[in-house]
Amino acid sequence: MPLGGVKVLEFVGLAPGPLCGKILADFGASVTRIDKVLDNSLDVLYHGKRTVVVDLKKTAGQQIVQQLARKYDVIVEPFRPGVMEKLNLGPDLLCSANPRLIYARLTGFGQHGRLAPRAGHDLNYAAVSGVLSMLGREHEKPTAPINLLADFAGGSVMCALGICLALLERHKSGKGQVVDAAMADGAAYVASWLFMSRKLNIWGQAQQRGTNLLDGGVYFYDTYETKDGLFMSVAALEPQFFSLIKERLNLPQELSQYGEEHQVRGRQLLTDIFLTKTQAEWSEIFEDIDACVYPVVDWQKVQNHDHNAARQSFERVDDNWAPRPAPRLCRTPGKLRSSTHFDVKSFLDELDIKPEKLRQLQEEAVLILPNRPKL
Repeated sequence: MPLGGVKVLEFVGLAPGPLCGKILADFGASVTRIDKVLDNSLDVLYHGKRTVVVDLKKTAGQQIVQQLARKYDVIVEPFRPGVMEKLNLGPDLLCSANPRLIYARLTGFGQHGRLAPRAGHDLNYAAVSGVLSMLGREHEKPTAPINLLADFAGGSVMCALGICLALLERHKSGKGQVVDAAMADGAAYVASWLFMSRKLNIWGQAQQRGTNLLDGGVYFYDTYETKDGLFMSVAALEPQFFSLIKERLNLPQELSQYGEEHQVRGRQLLTDIFLTKTQAEWSEIFEDIDACVYPVVDWQKVQNHDHNAARQSFERVDDNWAPRPAPRLCRTPGKLRSSTHFDVKSFLDELDIKPEKLRQLQEEAVLILPNRPKL
């Protein structure tokens, strides 16, 4: 696999860090989670990783991590700036002991700047990034994009990219480096096109959210409810696609894509028409033409959609349907794993400690392993 042989130490925090670790694990990295408990019900992205509990407040626990860091390629830590330094686990110390170590710091506001030490969540990072101001309907307040934008796109994915870039560069230099992955930075970077396309005619003169081509400001790029309470997505941006919609929906020939009077009339026409048939009926009507009209597939049934089923886009992991790793590589694709066998012997080899020392660490609850080894 692409990341086969790469060893990652993931300090477990909220969802952005675990998804970053999952991406690395799905593409072959060996990921060891350091958590406060063995069974963390809040982390649903533990698959393909092994877990140990280390008390980082104790000197002996810090020494365990220091020993592991000498033999690992990557560290992923999600804490506020300065936390790891207080635990004697900062990059200056660990990277000096292992110059090839890639130390990824995944935070909301980054390692420096006025807001760096402050608490926050996805909505806050998206707000500061400037992207949240672009999301939402006209005359309504900005809409929270769940926690996809900053936590996952700007955080997890950008952090994983940074790690992979650092691994690639290490082949040339032989040296590791610190990855400063700030979710606010990442959210803005993911939205680069939104910032850099402002002179294009898709944006109105006022450039207010909810009034533009791609944010619900036009009736031919929106979603519409169907007779059975489901929805269809309509994205007929190009004239040839719009012509096909007019044909299939029997819309008036004089109806145009542009002009305020056409927006009001067109939105009402599509709202009324889509309510006359079920989602399945509309899907059949638009099945064989490129009108850019598709059903809004419910997340609970997405694995049953014929396209997704044909590509096997979802797999069962434990009791859930999970998306397959993306993108797909033709020779070395990513793979989902339901669980990972914890090889106690190999882990103890990494620690390089004697049985009596291990017994002491376990008795003092400094180190807890899933399978208690026989000493």
